[in-house]
Amino acid sequence: MKETNMVFYLHDLFISKNATAVPVAKRSKEATVTDFGTLMVIDDAVTEGPKKTSAQVGRAQGIYVNSALDGSSMHLAFSIIFTNSTYNGSTLEIQGADRYLLNRREVSIVSGTGAFRLAKGYAVLETVYFSSSSNGVIKIIVTVYHY
Repeated sequence: MKETNMVFYLHDLFISKNATAVPVAKRSKEATVTDFGTLMVIDDAVTEGPKKTSAQVGRAQGIYVNSALDGSSMHLAFSIIFTNSTYNGSTLEIQGADRYLLNRREVSIVSGTGAFRLAKGYAVLETVYFSSSSNGVIKIIVTVYHY
């Protein structure tokens, strides 16, 4: 079994004509991503560095829902679909509770495909920038075990 360690950045863009994270269900018209019950669908850029202009390594596609009554935690379920030359076409499946008010938190890597077939592991998430009215940048530090 191999161990692979990677660091990349996820870019959520909430408000713009080019939004990559859009609400598909929410409690009220005024609700934001930080309100309980808000369900978001994402197709976010994943890059090598924290700037949106950094080289893209793939896309994060899936959903997250604010699942805590006090709005302090989201349940994540998304795929990182690699488009870079090293892992092109491979995926990692990420799932878990994201207590996003903490600067550093951990979620599970529950599976993968291609170079990451039968993957298991974890991802440490660190907030680089977050505004519920515009965008967020999350640093993802991955440790994955695979064949």
